[in-house]
Amino acid sequence: MSNLAIPSTTTAASVAASITAFSGNSSASTSSSAATLTQQDFLQLLTAQLKYQTPSSPADPTQLASEFAAISTVNGITQLNSQVSSIQASAAAAQMAQASSLVGKQVAVSGNMITANANGVAEGAFDLSSAAQSSSVTIFSSSGAVAGTVNLGSLQAGQQSFTWSQGTAGSQYTYQVNATNSSGTAVSATPYSVYTVSGVNISGSSPTLNVQGNATPLPISSVQTVLGAASP
Repeated sequence: MSNLAIPSTTTAASVAASITAFSGNSSASTSSSAATLTQQDFLQLLTAQLKYQTPSSPADPTQLASEFAAISTVNGITQLNSQVSSIQASAAAAQMAQASSLVGKQVAVSGNMITANANGVAEGAFDLSSAAQSSSVTIFSSSGAVAGTVNLGSLQAGQQSFTWSQGTAGSQYTYQVNATNSSGTAVSATPYSVYTVSGVNISGSSPTLNVQGNATPLPISSVQTVLGAASP
């Protein structure tokens, strides 16, 4: 807390000494320095100041009012900080609960990566800008070779998903969506990388998701959609 002005000819040292005499506590002057004044300290200073003020030069009531306002402001800020801390703690608990609910589920983030599970099954998702008369997904291995194709046929606009069952367990693949409308015009698609959430990481300032096939935890904010429980 900033130093409080003492509107009197009495110096801070003499007022502090007066407080000691007034309160009968010899430790008051040493425990309440000008840099750490509390509201109780201020009231003691004010009482001593009014009691020992010079009759020919009384305390300025305007300055006294300003000091009262400063004390009130500091108290308000302290209470506000406590409320903000409480809100932050509640928000952190809510984030933790949200992250924990995703364990064992598949989440989609920006990208075009899929990972085959223990049975060689990989699932992906994408978003179509408009309806497609014909659509398919081409799967590529890490070397860039075509590993497989999934024919999806006619699809509506919006989020879509696919399953490919010819992968190698634990291997990662990329994919490309090919879609056209009834006029043969290409329909744009936004691909998602799909990961299975294996745990929650709370070592940072906010919870992140540990996912299979990716050593880097994912921020919760990066999740575009939740696909549901992972396939066995």
